[in-house]
Amino acid sequence: MTDPTIDRRRVLAAAALGRNVEPAGHAPGEGDPLHAIIGEVRDISPHLIIVETAEGEEERLVIAPWATAWRGATVAATDVPVGAHVILRAIREGRVVDRIWADITRITGTIISIEPEGKDQVVVLDSGPHRGRRTVTIPYRASGRLRVRHPNFEPGYLFDAIGTRDGGGCSAQLPATSQPAYRATSVPHPPPAYGGAQSRISGTITWSDSFDEDERGAAYPQLERSDAGCEDSGISCVGLPYLSLGSMLTVKNVCTARSCVMPIIACGCLAGRFCDRCVECGTSPRGRVAELSPISFVELGGELTKGCFNARVGLG
Repeated sequence: MTDPTIDRRRVLAAAALGRNVEPAGHAPGEGDPLHAIIGEVRDISPHLIIVETAEGEEERLVIAPWATAWRGATVAATDVPVGAHVILRAIREGRVVDRIWADITRITGTIISIEPEGKDQVVVLDSGPHRGRRTVTIPYRASGRLRVRHPNFEPGYLFDAIGTRDGGGCSAQLPATSQPAYRATSVPHPPPAYGGAQSRISGTITWSDSFDEDERGAAYPQLERSDAGCEDSGISCVGLPYLSLGSMLTVKNVCTARSCVMPIIACGCLAGRFCDRCVECGTSPRGRVAELSPISFVELGGELTKGCFNARVGLG
């Protein structure tokens, strides 16, 4: 649930600037709404899935005949085990599931160390001041496709992968991005032509599982350091305007034409270090302009295993 102090910040900022308080929500008239549901599988059959949400509520949903599921690889929906943590995408008023992502996680950070463990590798990452350190196993069978997209596989370079959770650990399965060629401490400066006053800025939107399960909102790189309490904020290769926690962003997925007004609820200083491109639906300009919670990402039409979408953002 969004921190109530962030909602209060938004109201106070609107009053100080003489603006209306923009409500969060999706823009109407852009196709059938998508709904994201997160929970633990209690039962599953070829036609029905029952999940328990973080609030303890039980959701009984129909599985569409064309639905796809992912758990480290594409699997049949009935192969998703009871007890798996799932993110569901639902249509038709949120009652029909057409995508299932099971035990999915995203592992993002700066490489600290790499150690062999048999044929596998164990990587320790610095995931930024708000997320701490994280350890990930790279199975031997996944190492080839990860190394193709991460040629600088050594301490000091950025790492970003889609993986699966298993008990208290996680395994990387797919590269989420092509690794930037520079070290994490050498983020390129934004081009002077961008300027910070643009009403709409194009770039890459990604997602992170560091949000609470029921949160809708964004982590934003260019926060005022005093407001975010983070010395690493304000770093980006995109000419983003400085904003504060509680500010509203309009985020549009240019691939699906879906848009949403959502609050900035976290510091995105780690996302700001990635000056990469998204190549879904064309090629985006360089740089991550925001990082969304899984619910917000899915409801804007994002595919979690692809990791990003082309976007335009502006003040809500």
